[in-house]
Amino acid sequence: MNKLVSAALALLPLVAHSQNPTVLTPEKLWQLGRLGEMHVSPDGKTVAYTVTKYNLAENKGNADIYTVPVAGGPAKKLTDTPGSESTLNWRPDGKLTYLSGESGTDQLYVINADGSGKAKLSEFPEQGLGNLKYAPKANFILYTQDVKSGPTTLDMFPDLPKADAKIIDDLNYRHWNVWDDHLASHVFFQPLAPDGRPTGYGKDVMAGEKFDSPLMPDGGAEQLAFAPDGYRLAYTSRKLTGKAEAESTNSDIYLYDIHDQKTVNLSEGLGGYDTEPNFSPDGRQVAWLSMATPGFESDRNGIVVYDFASKKRVDITKGSELSAANVRWSADGKTLYFVAVVTGAEQLFSVPSKGGKIRQITSGAQNYNAFELVGKDRAVANRTTLSAFADLVRLDLKTGKETPLTSINQQELAGIKLGKVEDRRVTTTDNKQMQVYVIYPPDFDPSKKYPTLLYCQGGPQSPITQSQSYRWNFQLMAANGYIVVAPNRRGLPGFGREWNDAISGDWGGQAIRDYFSAIDAISKEPFVDKDRRGCVGASYGGFAVYYMAGHHEGRFKTFIAHDGLYNLTSWYPSTEEMFFAKHDMGGAPWDVPTPRSYQEFNPQLFAKNWDTPILVIQGGKDFRVPEGQAMEAFGTAQLRGIPSRFLYLPNEGHWVLKPQNSVLWQRVFFDWLGRTLKPDGVAAK
Repeated sequence: MNKLVSAALALLPLVAHSQNPTVLTPEKLWQLGRLGEMHVSPDGKTVAYTVTKYNLAENKGNADIYTVPVAGGPAKKLTDTPGSESTLNWRPDGKLTYLSGESGTDQLYVINADGSGKAKLSEFPEQGLGNLKYAPKANFILYTQDVKSGPTTLDMFPDLPKADAKIIDDLNYRHWNVWDDHLASHVFFQPLAPDGRPTGYGKDVMAGEKFDSPLMPDGGAEQLAFAPDGYRLAYTSRKLTGKAEAESTNSDIYLYDIHDQKTVNLSEGLGGYDTEPNFSPDGRQVAWLSMATPGFESDRNGIVVYDFASKKRVDITKGSELSAANVRWSADGKTLYFVAVVTGAEQLFSVPSKGGKIRQITSGAQNYNAFELVGKDRAVANRTTLSAFADLVRLDLKTGKETPLTSINQQELAGIKLGKVEDRRVTTTDNKQMQVYVIYPPDFDPSKKYPTLLYCQGGPQSPITQSQSYRWNFQLMAANGYIVVAPNRRGLPGFGREWNDAISGDWGGQAIRDYFSAIDAISKEPFVDKDRRGCVGASYGGFAVYYMAGHHEGRFKTFIAHDGLYNLTSWYPSTEEMFFAKHDMGGAPWDVPTPRSYQEFNPQLFAKNWDTPILVIQGGKDFRVPEGQAMEAFGTAQLRGIPSRFLYLPNEGHWVLKPQNSVLWQRVFFDWLGRTLKPDGVAAK
């Protein structure tokens, strides 16, 4: 590194948090309550939901339970304990149950809808309880719990209790951010006594298996379901281990019968992900989400309906471009409702349960991230926009009209100015129309010139929608004086399958040209300062940053890459879900002939062209993009004399989740931008 630049970086302190109460700051983001679960009561009158609030000084958060009338009215806080409440369930008697660790272990509690009558129902002996659900008649519960799946090093060498080592004989020895701990998450069911307390013992429906349910790391209670009769349950599992698990997306839907204790694979023969079973109200059918292509984690999610009488499966959305999520049956079983991304927003749709015309219910610039049905013509949904954090709204299923139910952060955001969000279209190099979100600073003045950031999305197939991020937050970037350009480039869902699938095997091709098209088009505006443009992104977005650093032809004055792929050749054998690498790279680097990804799109090969300051950020527990990628990139920049800095977070994974680490991340992020884009060298505030 240039010695003068190195000295300057060492002497300048981290940017202090802004004292201006009218703009969004990293600290303010962590003061906001975060909407979590939501569940509608059996009578359709009340929504129970959780809100997590964080204590930055203590570096932790706590979730409490609230309720609000579906008809509208004031929200009520039901719990206020030191431990977080989760896994909400309404019983048929109208009482609310939940899991809480307030007693030291995860236990089941019950409370009246008005907050009275709280009682502890269980004495489960083990930690790790989760995903609890009730049978419709409340005669059983199901839940997941960890069981031992194999010997540890200590089991093999009990005379060496202080030895610190792992003995590995197969792949998938670590996943996302955790090492294999020789435990597997299994599904249990257990009877309930008349007073609602678990009785007897939990029956492991996966006894002796080494497999997980739900799928790790992000699967939850949505991957488990009771049939209406209460004597059958369905669960999602990928019953593969080792190399086979690392190379396949083939999960299945399993049906377990409590009477005969037999398990049947309902999705046998379907090659991709099959997840989220949901029984019809009469129990004669079950629907689930299904991807057709083995090894393609971003394939279209169709809705498969299985009929128990005929034993036939039908994709009722076959031929549609939509990729479904969050499927719900209508009360009469004639309609299925779901959400899907379309044109940069997540909307609500319906389709006849026997297949037929899909109807789009909602439109507009918002995301309906999750929903629950209320009766035959209403729903309650979690709603966000790029200018609004998550709240609950009531939806009319006939008209799509929404009515606000909560205002979780009204007090915290009072007086905060947010920037305007503009939805634009840019012509790409192959003459397509690409959606681009442009976010402007608060009090934007078109007569002035602003530093501008090109934001590169990860995935590579995670859409830019009307969601809210607590780290890559566009409004926070705008509050620091930057125009943000966020393109839904090739590979991002919501614009048809051809657009979505085009990036596979072409990481450095049209998607990168789309990025250049976006920043070039917006840079024609007189308020964009072409001498102060930066490029930032994470994961695939980090790859894009590294790749464009060798191809940008002077467009950018700074780069920031978080958990990005720098050397595709070394990344392939060191990542953990090999199916992803194999599908998107077009094969392994040792294949003959060598896939073009390693020859044409490997950022490491073009580092000889790097000439621009770069900030490299990496989580030490990111096993999807291992830390060596960042170390190679930073080492390259340093050895080539490129002004650079390395922010290493040893206990974070692909995402930065701890409050103080997140604030530190933001301060370093904006400090770097302040040094490299601000003409006077003063850090952004």
